[in-house]
Amino acid sequence: MTQLSFDAANLDRLQHLASLNGVSTSFWDWHGNLLDVNAQTLITTLQVLGVGLSDAPDAAELDRCIAGFEDDKWLTVLPPTTVLRGGNYGELLVHVPDGEDVSVSVVFEDGSARELRQVDNWEPPRAVNGVLRGRAAFALETDFPLGYHKLYAHLGNGEKAESHLIVVPSALNLDEKLAGKKWGISSQLYSVRANDSWGMGDARVLAAMNHTFAQIGADFHLINPLHASAPVVPIEASPYLPVTRQFISPLYIAPRLIAEYADLGETAKAYVEELNAASRTEDSDHIGLIDRDASWSAKVRALWEIFTIGRSAKREAQFNSFIAEGGPALYKFAVWCALVERYGLHLPEKYADSDSLAVAAYAEQNYKQVRFHMWMQWIARNQLDDAQEVALAGGMSIGIMSDLAVGVHPYGSETWSQPELFARGMTVGAPPDMYSQLGQDWSQPPWNPRALAQAGYEPLRRMIRAAARFSGAIRIDHILGLFRLWWIPNGKTANFGTYVNYDHEAMVGVLLLEAYRNNSIVIGEDLGTVEPWVRGYLNERGVLGTSILWFEREDDGSPRRPENYRRDVLAAVNTHDLPPTAGYLEGIQTSIREELGLLVEPVEAVRAADATELEMFTSRMVEYDLLAQEHRGEEQPLIDALHRYIAMTPSRLLVVSLVDIVGERRPQNFPGTSTQYPNWQIPLGDESGREILVEQLTPDSLAHFADVMNAAVHS
Repeated sequence: MTQLSFDAANLDRLQHLASLNGVSTSFWDWHGNLLDVNAQTLITTLQVLGVGLSDAPDAAELDRCIAGFEDDKWLTVLPPTTVLRGGNYGELLVHVPDGEDVSVSVVFEDGSARELRQVDNWEPPRAVNGVLRGRAAFALETDFPLGYHKLYAHLGNGEKAESHLIVVPSALNLDEKLAGKKWGISSQLYSVRANDSWGMGDARVLAAMNHTFAQIGADFHLINPLHASAPVVPIEASPYLPVTRQFISPLYIAPRLIAEYADLGETAKAYVEELNAASRTEDSDHIGLIDRDASWSAKVRALWEIFTIGRSAKREAQFNSFIAEGGPALYKFAVWCALVERYGLHLPEKYADSDSLAVAAYAEQNYKQVRFHMWMQWIARNQLDDAQEVALAGGMSIGIMSDLAVGVHPYGSETWSQPELFARGMTVGAPPDMYSQLGQDWSQPPWNPRALAQAGYEPLRRMIRAAARFSGAIRIDHILGLFRLWWIPNGKTANFGTYVNYDHEAMVGVLLLEAYRNNSIVIGEDLGTVEPWVRGYLNERGVLGTSILWFEREDDGSPRRPENYRRDVLAAVNTHDLPPTAGYLEGIQTSIREELGLLVEPVEAVRAADATELEMFTSRMVEYDLLAQEHRGEEQPLIDALHRYIAMTPSRLLVVSLVDIVGERRPQNFPGTSTQYPNWQIPLGDESGREILVEQLTPDSLAHFADVMNAAVHS
């Protein structure tokens, strides 16, 4: 891409227009240099956001667009969405023809209504397209209840307008749920199999782990995202690239836990058991790996068998209530699933529009299949609810901590059912860094911030609500995405992207409202380069951050001392994007990168840096009397010391990875790879790579780490 020929004045105009529209005009590279965003990138991004700009605008056009940015506000009677913090006073600005009477009312979520009080506003009228427009102000009172409300404006000339008012908590009260430190265990649920599971971990395994973890004193269980993938092979392995974040993957259904399983006849039950056995047959090319394709191919046939025998009148009524509750969003998702089963992810053109007559006709002709997909969502949700009940009944104070992915698949159900919400022609990624010198393209379409506001942030509401329902805490992957995302024009490398800002007050507000209603704790994954004000803002709103031991450094580069850690965080030794601690200590991350040709520096230099890092952390453990000198260089004592170290921090939540407890060394995910490494396919194993089944995760087998964490937390 070549830089358009702009003189300094016009480039300044373009950058000013971009800034007005929340588009960043520069970014810092990994060398600390401030770089300008390519002019063509700015133009393309503005066009996607709806700014009427040509491909090569001149000064007059840019000036018109700059003036039009403010004119558009005056031409709009009500802003599309207004967000108010509960207990705070605000003012709503309403735009009308100059001198025109206007009244505004609010209809609250419960159906009650109130006229808004007009207050003085002395701003002069503005001439827009030769006509004067006035601005009136109305009071948003401190006693407005939390919730999703509607605003209605009535003008004297008969014109009407409506928009969204969302009243959100000022902050979540962490002290209510986090009195004293709490610790938990993180796992990749799909990787933990039972001796008779369907090839991967499921809701029955989740409930079993919850029960065991509660027995040893854990307060929560952090699991990977359970979002839906396409119901067709090959199944997407990454839990962070779902087709939607509003629904659950039926892969996690445990067929034997379905009430109707007991009603199967002998022949049907034998058929289901044959399918179960088939799902556990290992692919000779991928010995031991999680085979989602085999699991789904068998399980979906078993689920169909159970679905078709019918339900009792009571269960059928419950299912129908679930469908009614799910509304059009659930129905559209189920229709998409039925279409994809027939045609694959790339649907024929006649089915490209989810609201078309062709789609409606297909759904009607295949209604049983559509209903089957809604039924699987009902079953999956109920089983996850049950798993949370097991956790709480066992004594966990939080229970399941669900994980929320940052985006969705470009050909998923969300982009099909509501394409207007997404920024067409853009994908999300990350700017260049030392490991990815052209940046990263995650192949995920971003939400259009303006379309979100027009929709009253309903997609965000549903997404948070789905994750919060079966959990006591929500982890938001890359929470900075609620503030800004790196947009990349299609066909360009990621270094030609730019940051686009979102209305974080609205995005975080909706997150807090849904969490408050579900009594959930919220943890934001705020790793990487984060502007200080962002962490401060999230902290003030009652959102916990994330601290990973290896990334926490003092200004001199040494390991951060425990007393200097943040209090309002989830602290851990490692994360799913790092190898298990045993593997990390032996340098497996460097070995794999060397093997795959991913190193950007000589391997000797990388090994030396690894050794320097390890020595720094080992010395810090010795300094704090967590590791005896005679045990320097010994793996298990050092791993114990690292976990005692994070337990010394003031951090409210501490999490231990299940892979560290069992001694696993292999990474679950290796960032920067796709087909080169079997990401998200490694079954839970011990230090030798031998698989560990859920039946082996007994209180006795987990006692060592439980003792370490319980002693540290309760000391």
